[in-house]
Amino acid sequence: MVQCLNGHTLCSGCKPRVHNRCPTCRHELGNIRCLALEKVAASLELPCKYQSYGCVGIYPYYSKLKHESQCSYRPYSCPYAGSECTVVGDIPFLVAHLKDDHKVDMHSGSTFNHRYVKSNPHEVENATWMLTVFSCFGQYFCLHFEAFQLGMAPVYIAFLRFMGDDNEAKNYSYSLEVGGNGRKLIWQGVPRSIRDSHRKVRDSFDGLIIQRNMALFFSGGDRKELKLRVTGRIWKEQ
Repeated sequence: MVQCLNGHTLCSGCKPRVHNRCPTCRHELGNIRCLALEKVAASLELPCKYQSYGCVGIYPYYSKLKHESQCSYRPYSCPYAGSECTVVGDIPFLVAHLKDDHKVDMHSGSTFNHRYVKSNPHEVENATWMLTVFSCFGQYFCLHFEAFQLGMAPVYIAFLRFMGDDNEAKNYSYSLEVGGNGRKLIWQGVPRSIRDSHRKVRDSFDGLIIQRNMALFFSGGDRKELKLRVTGRIWKEQ
């Protein structure tokens, strides 16, 4: 807590927002601490702001913000990256949102055999983005597939994200396999939590990367259309 020369008080978090001027009398705030109010604040215990999501914790004023930044009940952002979706919520809400609002394909089971087909050469040349949601082991996983530039090289990437926190994601592993014409690429990894953004995972190359020339070779034909079959498996580590 800080105060101006006239005794008006303001929390230190709001100080930068008022450009170091007291919002009441416009005097410069300086660095005069209000020890009396700081003592009162230190004695306060407040509920987490994610109480409505299930957090029952009560925290001292000065540690509440730190807890909220790490609270396991804080809502998740929508994992759909095909548009700038700003929806947040718990996992059951987001699963329904993906199904109803984004029309995402939903599958059950720990194995998958997924086809990515683009017959339009323009779509093959530019960013292709797809999402599929899988349910298994009582959890939900998002399979991402898209085209992007790795430096100057056009590539495709496929990776899995876990709809939950990172400490739970580490309990699972997955494999991805793609191939054709007697060749095969295999990736094994650990799904990343949707706490990590789609862009962060993609830009860390944490997935199966397929060079476009190889993807078109796998697709057969005249190398102008994409016909990839990506198979995979999710398993729980013991």
